[in-house]
Amino acid sequence: MSNKYKISLIGLGYVGLPLALSLSKYFKVVGFDIDSERVRKLKKGIDITGESSKKLIKNSKIFISNEKKHIKESNIFIITVPTPVDKNKKPDLRSIIRATKIVASHLKKDSTIVFESTVYPGCTDDILIPIIEKKTKFTLNKDFFVGYSPERIDPGKSKYKLSNQIKIISGSNLKATKLMKEIYSKVVKRKLFVAANIKTAEAAKVIENSQRDINIAFVNELSMLFHKLDINTKDVLAAANTKWNFINFIPGLVGGHCIGVDPYYLKYKALKTGFRPFMISSGRKVNDAIPKFIHDETLKILVKKKRNKILFLGITFKENCNDIRNSKAFELYNFFKKKNKIYVYDPIVDKQQIDKLYNIKIEKNFKKKYYDIIIIAVPHNKIKKFTINYLRSLGNKNLKIIDIKSIFPKNKVDWQL
Repeated sequence: MSNKYKISLIGLGYVGLPLALSLSKYFKVVGFDIDSERVRKLKKGIDITGESSKKLIKNSKIFISNEKKHIKESNIFIITVPTPVDKNKKPDLRSIIRATKIVASHLKKDSTIVFESTVYPGCTDDILIPIIEKKTKFTLNKDFFVGYSPERIDPGKSKYKLSNQIKIISGSNLKATKLMKEIYSKVVKRKLFVAANIKTAEAAKVIENSQRDINIAFVNELSMLFHKLDINTKDVLAAANTKWNFINFIPGLVGGHCIGVDPYYLKYKALKTGFRPFMISSGRKVNDAIPKFIHDETLKILVKKKRNKILFLGITFKENCNDIRNSKAFELYNFFKKKNKIYVYDPIVDKQQIDKLYNIKIEKNFKKKYYDIIIIAVPHNKIKKFTINYLRSLGNKNLKIIDIKSIFPKNKVDWQL
């Protein structure tokens, strides 16, 4: 293990913890998080994100703490805190600004700060570096160095992890970039891509997810149209996908802390420059409208319009991930909640967290011949194991099955997006 660098990871969530665990195999690593409960559980080997095993955490050499004093000996800091949007869909930079101030308070000369959190192009140069300079009185590229390397971890999908992806890096100068190469090359088995500058790396991150958001918005809008034309969207996509250059996307709920957020960061920066991003805005508008569309379409096929007993299958923001942040399934839940009795089953969500944040009780058992509607909102692998006959056995004679992601044949359910 190298003693040349002492690294502090700031933020031990879906991104920070796996990175900290990987780096701790080669360097002395402090994992810092302001959430004392999160730290308490991690010290016991419990990762509520489900991304890291108890054995992996317990066997690692990472030092986990919520006390700021434990980061003061570090000479490399990697910040991986959340960057959500506020209620007005504007960038909420409070966590990353707070993390930057914490690091700046313990920054020694010749140290390097690397940001992995998603931000809009120019945020590091215009907002974060000035905070460091003001608090430390240090000069960039003389007394300290900065880098940016956007995270690309895909929670819930073991296929796309830190080690097997190309990682973008960019430093404030050549020295910073070389240091980032030295550090990240230990844990990234594929190549490192050096972006032209930090602003370019920031832009690359937000357009990755904005592109996916727009592509899904396109098929979501097509789905809304095809329902009016009485055409099955899945059938159309299967036919179109026979062309060699057709890019196949599936309609669905688009939420979470990346795809559902990053376009707003890009839009915010665009508007600041006086540029109106019509396509980015339109994509978000379409995807934000999907929960209400599903609700309204479901009402059209119901025998009764209210006081239904509804079973929700899946409530997290996407399949096989226990993260509930910005979940569109939860928005859909709220539309139905107003006039119906809702039951929620999700085999992987943190039951205590969702009860605390949203006052939702997770069902352990199902009732036979009981439900009026079953909504397959987020088909985790465990939910996909349910047969259509089993689901039918849970409903009354007028049961309607809403299959948002079309996991069953169209003739086996009552509605698909």
